[in-house]
Amino acid sequence: MSALAVRTGAVNLGQGFPDTDGPASVLERARAALLEGRNQYAPGRGVPALREAVARHQARHHGIDLDPDTQVVVTTGATEGIASAVLGLVDPGDEVVLLEPSYDSYPAMLQMAGAVPRPVTLPAPSFRLDVEALRAAVHDGTRLLLLNTPHNPTGTVLTDEELAVVAELAVRHDVVVVTDEVYEHLVFDGRRHRPIATFPGMAERTLTLSSLGKSWSLTGWKVGWATGPAHLVDAVLAVKQWTTFTSGSPLQPAAAHALDQEADFPLALAAELQGRRDLMIAGLTEAGLAPRVSEGTYFTVTDVEDLGWTDGAAFCAALPERAGVVAIPLQGFSTGDAGRHLVRWAFCKDEDVVVEGIRRLRAADLRA
Repeated sequence: MSALAVRTGAVNLGQGFPDTDGPASVLERARAALLEGRNQYAPGRGVPALREAVARHQARHHGIDLDPDTQVVVTTGATEGIASAVLGLVDPGDEVVLLEPSYDSYPAMLQMAGAVPRPVTLPAPSFRLDVEALRAAVHDGTRLLLLNTPHNPTGTVLTDEELAVVAELAVRHDVVVVTDEVYEHLVFDGRRHRPIATFPGMAERTLTLSSLGKSWSLTGWKVGWATGPAHLVDAVLAVKQWTTFTSGSPLQPAAAHALDQEADFPLALAAELQGRRDLMIAGLTEAGLAPRVSEGTYFTVTDVEDLGWTDGAAFCAALPERAGVVAIPLQGFSTGDAGRHLVRWAFCKDEDVVVEGIRRLRAADLRA
């Protein structure tokens, strides 16, 4: 869809990357690292400064104490963390429970590992966790539970009550939880993100993934990390050793600088994103697209069925010609038909881009 936006000159409200880079001091630290000669292999676990900064970040924001030498590993973005976690912890035939719709790398990696996926749908339009469906899916034979909150693509932020059920089931059935928390700081309307690792019995069975890209507007750097018990972190490292081997050396000191010296940047970014979310919600509503009010992330979801479309992919394919705008169909995030009539919109763009996209949508005939 991003290629389609470039080819057609459409406004890209599809792929989740910002139009503006992160803090200037972080960019300067990366430039300095390049000139300092930090250009050869970093340690496989990541440079000590970044591992220590990640440990401080987890303690400062979430009250989670980590040994940076054994409980942190730097990854080439959270996507490598997901891949390494699945390949390192799942054997062919293992059952893995995941929330659906889901970030598209989850089912791909489960297929690569030979796992048996057990999706639990977050039903539209509320996209809240169906705890009874989760209870039915998790049992003593479940190997892994893949969690994502704040949730891409729906914008749901799981509540403490919902997370407590996840924790209860994981402890009862001795299930490892891999939790993708890349949007941990980007929550709206006074909500807070609580890591599943902070619930009773969960610290010893939770592998937490996050990254610099979303919260510091540096998605192209692909600097992430996995944290948790040493044996789970070692499973990630064992796969990373044979994939990327190590991650970009000069970017790691800059990432450490971001975590320690630009710690307030994500809070300001979340406030800006909330304003753009409100702008997009109002515009999509006026265009007849009935959006869900996102609780976090970069995204909101609309149902195009009221406009006569039963296929979100067909709607998105027609949108550049009809309105000069690109969006993402939720079919790419679901294995079944639950998201067939749903479309994801990204509001992490400059305000003038969002305004122009909305103007085009309001002026277009979007009916099937």
